[in-house]
Amino acid sequence: MSDYQQFLDERDKIDFLIQKGYQINGVNEHLNGATVEFVHPNGNVTEILKIGTANARKYFTSLLLKQKHTS
Repeated sequence: MSDYQQFLDERDKIDFLIQKGYQINGVNEHLNGATVEFVHPNGNVTEILKIGTANARKYFTSLLLKQKHTS
């Protein structure tokens, strides 16, 4: 899979969780990318995504900054 295709896949997974009302709760950076923890405020349901591409890491970072700004 090309890097761009992988980015699109990771972005779609992030967008899916955000649209369902999840918020980013934590980020763990590591050598293979990042692990992002999402939590749903109504049910305390947690989802974890492994993000490998640099563009997807930039994307969730921009969403995290927006989330912090609005809260």
